[in-house]
Amino acid sequence: MKAIFLDRDGVINYDTEYVHDTTNFKYIPGAKEALKRLAEAGYKLFVITNQSGIGRGYYTLEDTEKLHEYMLADFAKEGIKIEKIYVCPHRTDENCKCRKPNPYFVFEAQKEFDIDLSKSFFVGDRDTDIGCGKNAGVKTILVGDLGSGNIEPDFREKDLISAINIIIKSSNDSRQD
Repeated sequence: MKAIFLDRDGVINYDTEYVHDTTNFKYIPGAKEALKRLAEAGYKLFVITNQSGIGRGYYTLEDTEKLHEYMLADFAKEGIKIEKIYVCPHRTDENCKCRKPNPYFVFEAQKEFDIDLSKSFFVGDRDTDIGCGKNAGVKTILVGDLGSGNIEPDFREKDLISAINIIIKSSNDSRQD
């Protein structure tokens, strides 16, 4: 099975700082269309998100779960299935094993869903996302312009919808090998 691992804030929705409920949750244009096309191309979709606002006490894990239920229900109306959302609730200074750039959740998904990492991608908007993908051995796509340049992604695109062509082309190229 091939998979797309996605960061949430800045990839699927605008990152308006500590997004934790539907009042400040707004999709980036083209994100839903991109997810639908990726699913149609045979990719299983996963979200891996660092949510340090939970660890900082700004909101709760339950708040985040409610937002994810809303997002998943909205996706389902469009025929989009996210296999699982993995949430790291810890602050950076807690040095947990699940916070990106650690690849813990990628490996958890690999075990749970029998994912072929050599055919998979991580799409994110920050160095921590690209680091997670690199540490897991998947191809990486940096979207937006928040990367510092300290970690070089395999590809750079302006947004998720733009990244589709790279992913689909890669999928087609691997079928020809």
